[in-house]
Amino acid sequence: MRFEKKDINSLRSEGDLNISPRRKAWSKKHIDAETQHWLDLDAKYFLHQSLSTPCLNVLSHCEGINLEDLQGRSFMDFHGNNVHQVGFANRRVIDAVKNQMEELAFCTRRYTNIPAIRLAEKLAQLAPGKLNKVLFAPAGTAAIGMALKLARMATGKFKTISMWDSFHGASLDAISVGGEAIFRKNVGPLLPGTEHVPPPDCYRCLWGCDEDNCTLKCADYVEYVLGKEGDVGAVIAETVRSTSVVPPAGYWKKIRAACDKYGALLILDEIPHCLGRTGKMFTCQHFEVVPDMLVVGKGLGGGIFPLAALIAHQDLDIMPDRALGHYTHEKNPVACAAAIATIECLEEENLPANAEKMGDYAMNRMRNMMQQHKIIGAVRGLGLLMGMELVKDRQTKEPAVEEAEQVMYSALSKGLNFKVTMGSIITLTPPLTINKQEMDRALNILDECLKEVER
Repeated sequence: MRFEKKDINSLRSEGDLNISPRRKAWSKKHIDAETQHWLDLDAKYFLHQSLSTPCLNVLSHCEGINLEDLQGRSFMDFHGNNVHQVGFANRRVIDAVKNQMEELAFCTRRYTNIPAIRLAEKLAQLAPGKLNKVLFAPAGTAAIGMALKLARMATGKFKTISMWDSFHGASLDAISVGGEAIFRKNVGPLLPGTEHVPPPDCYRCLWGCDEDNCTLKCADYVEYVLGKEGDVGAVIAETVRSTSVVPPAGYWKKIRAACDKYGALLILDEIPHCLGRTGKMFTCQHFEVVPDMLVVGKGLGGGIFPLAALIAHQDLDIMPDRALGHYTHEKNPVACAAAIATIECLEEENLPANAEKMGDYAMNRMRNMMQQHKIIGAVRGLGLLMGMELVKDRQTKEPAVEEAEQVMYSALSKGLNFKVTMGSIITLTPPLTINKQEMDRALNILDECLKEVER
């Protein structure tokens, strides 16, 4: 299938595309015969889809901050699908998994188990306010589905307000509230009543604001839609849009007040950046707001097991006669043991504080890089959730899409792996275990790649 260039660019949102000519060029230069053999088999047996199959490379090992491919090359992973808060192959998590497999490997329906109870208790203790009711799911997408169902039951209203350009998962209900063309385009009818509003993006504000002069018109618009619709059951949004959008001060407090005014629940999706990545255990704590539901996942399983959780206000425990989740692995003891070990590692090694410290250091370095490279339009982030937006011109803010992709493949050649979001945002999410030496090495590679592109 052929794509016009403008069509391809509209699909550049959640990550880099595997249908890019530059992907083929990189592979031709860097992939050996054995690796290509396995890539061909992978492409033969897996359904093809953008962002994954056909794949870029074949991995053989991962540990700490590093990935290793079949050819023995090592890559510092500043992507990790946001599962590697405690680093890859964390020994504490692996030991917890092994021990639990020997004791109780699975928990069948109608029974519970101690690891699941302990994990639910711990999340309830950590979460802010009265968010002390928990339900597990095998994926963040499934947890989002549970949150949407619970909001309907609690309010009697099926409509939602969510953000354009947002991502909440790849299932039909999740892409309905999501806002990315790569998942929504040409799919057909989505869930009814899923209203969308612009994200709180100070860099590309539709109302003419900027980072230093924000009037919160974006929040006013959400309240306007809530008032006009009149029957919205929930506002669902990512607390921070994985470095493409960090809301301005006061935004979430204003949304919280608007939800309360119009009887809508506030659901915050922190699947990719929960558990310390931003410097606090939960991202909403930066904005001093407590949602009615909080959805977490990815790193919860310690980079080993898929696990997500819906953490809800105690007053939303209203469905004893219905099935809200009912997933086969809802209380998987091995996954829960991995999560408990992950949280213990985060707390005992004080990794959220390291994320704050190393994030501040990296942001200062990136701001200095911005003085040297005109192609950098903005840098932003919280803790170790960081982004660098590349533009062709700082005045027009035209996204430097081709240049961002070139930087990414150049960095891969030098041993640094990261994600490109929205086509032009270099997204940097290393493990929370990272040290200054590793950070400097990664940023030096990025600096060198930017120089190459500008030359």
